[in-house]
Amino acid sequence: MKLLSVFGLAAVALSVAGCAISQKVDPVLGVTTKEVCIIEDPAVRATFLQSYKRALRDKGYTVKMLEAGSSITSCPVTSTYTARWSFDFTIYMAEADLTVYRDGAKAGQASYDAKKGGLNLTKWIDADAKVIELTGQLFP
Repeated sequence: MKLLSVFGLAAVALSVAGCAISQKVDPVLGVTTKEVCIIEDPAVRATFLQSYKRALRDKGYTVKMLEAGSSITSCPVTSTYTARWSFDFTIYMAEADLTVYRDGAKAGQASYDAKKGGLNLTKWIDADAKVIELTGQLFP
């Protein structure tokens, strides 16, 4: 019985160890305008967009919303976003991506992925706080 318990604990330890959350940010540098146009993604929860807009405004940017399907060249600085939620005992933000374009060329990106691997006890985060964190790192 002790041997079974040791193997069980070892299996849990290995599954947790192999499940790091991935977060990568390539910041937007040299932006001279204080307006960011965001292309709406109706498939993403409205609270995500609200957090993103608030985080940009708190950093001194004005936000102009563009309709879904708008071109990334519609404004000098344009951003797209995606996010996906999953369920594991409760709903949590599993993935998020903020991409910024300057004159149609990719200028920066922030991504978050909590779905890497299996059991991960740190995936249940405050999505609003994560969006604010990513935005702060994307627009230093």
